Amino acid sequence: MERLLVLLALLCAGHAVHQDLSENVFTFPLESPTSSVKLTSSGVQSIIAMTVCMRYFSSVTRAQSLFSLAVPSESNAFLLFKPSVNVYRLHVQGTALDISGLPHDTDDWNSVCWTWESQHGLTTLWVSGKRSARKILRNKAIITGAPSIVLGQDQDTYGGGFDQNQSFVGDLTDVHLWDSVISPCQIRFFMEGSAFNPGNLVNWNDLQYSITGSVHVEKSDFDKVTCY
Repeated sequence: MERLLVLLALLCAGHAVHQDLSENVFTFPLESPTSSVKLTSSGVQSIIAMTVCMRYFSSVTRAQSLFSLAVPSESNAFLLFKPSVNVYRLHVQGTALDISGLPHDTDDWNSVCWTWESQHGLTTLWVSGKRSARKILRNKAIITGAPSIVLGQDQDTYGGGFDQNQSFVGDLTDVHLWDSVISPCQIRFFMEGSAFNPGNLVNWNDLQYSITGSVHVEKSDFDKVTCY
């Protein structure tokens, strides 16, 4: 009986899937303390620079998590969080920085890229083609350990500790992660939906992931659907 319960728990947690998700989205239709997508990144144990890009569509104006990367020693190793409308909160190794004044469209697509490098701690946030002023966040920091990457929830512990009141509700797509600061031209290409060099740690067009709870893979309408 104990073995059966373990097997059922694994089945409920979702199977790992490996596929091209171009022209698809993850849809999170409701608030949940469990619904999430776990991403598997290519092997890396030490990160001194990062860029994450993604698009999201949401009607929610409360706090919600967009991208959460934890390591065993730090749950907020690299966290992109929205505490409220028009405010983005960037976390690197537990230190937070709020960015405001960038575009935000409720009930429409928002394209976001966040860059950070360790040597000087320079970090920049781009939203729908406009960027923030460059700020300093955790210079000389090194993110070490096996990354746990989660969409739709904020990890308060490594791989868990979710809070329903911070869960994402809406659509997420085109998630890419690099272990470098990509160029402004590559960011512009991403924002415009043009061809760009995909993430070397997480690549939406070659994604390994597992779904827990009420999350659905649906067709994207970011580029406006053409019907024949």
